[in-house]
Amino acid sequence: MSTESRRLDSVCVYCGSSNAADPKFLSAAFDFGGELARAGLRMVYGGGGVGLMGECARGAHEAGGRVLGVIPGFLTDRERQYDLVETVVVDSMHERKMMLFEESDAFVVLPGGVGTLEEIVELLSWRRMDLHNKPVVFYDPRDFWKPLYDLFQHTVDEKLSPPDFMGAWRSTDDITQIIPLLRKIAGEAPIDPDEASIPALS
Repeated sequence: MSTESRRLDSVCVYCGSSNAADPKFLSAAFDFGGELARAGLRMVYGGGGVGLMGECARGAHEAGGRVLGVIPGFLTDRERQYDLVETVVVDSMHERKMMLFEESDAFVVLPGGVGTLEEIVELLSWRRMDLHNKPVVFYDPRDFWKPLYDLFQHTVDEKLSPPDFMGAWRSTDDITQIIPLLRKIAGEAPIDPDEASIPALS
């Protein structure tokens, strides 16, 4: 995989679509959308207007940012398509995931459920197979993603994943550090180990 510097323009945000999520998670998602807008980065996301995904899109839109939603037709009612931003309606989940990937230079994972897990596991699997080298950063409040990291580490311990897989992403519990981390991983600046946690190998 190439390690050359890459300019970031579009950031895909994976996150939950439940309005019942922790209000702090919803608030952080709104704030992060604003951070993307103020940084001049386009937000690419699943196109819904509910849960963290809706709050993040609203935060970006209300701050004057560019937003691209991608949603399958059968989910436009269930996920309440957010009509105030540019939205592409596709035929299937597979088409949605591929377009999200192709339109994005980097990926951010906010708290989410099984749908978010599906998306990020596929993304990291592609990373494992050297199909991309795009930055991936998890927002990890309250160690939300620790059980997932532990499962990944378990696959390493059982020699089913290589040890370097655990370096395929970065993690932070500070919403304001996500964009600086993305830029540093992309090669726009050196990574400061004090600004991010990488799940340690046991």
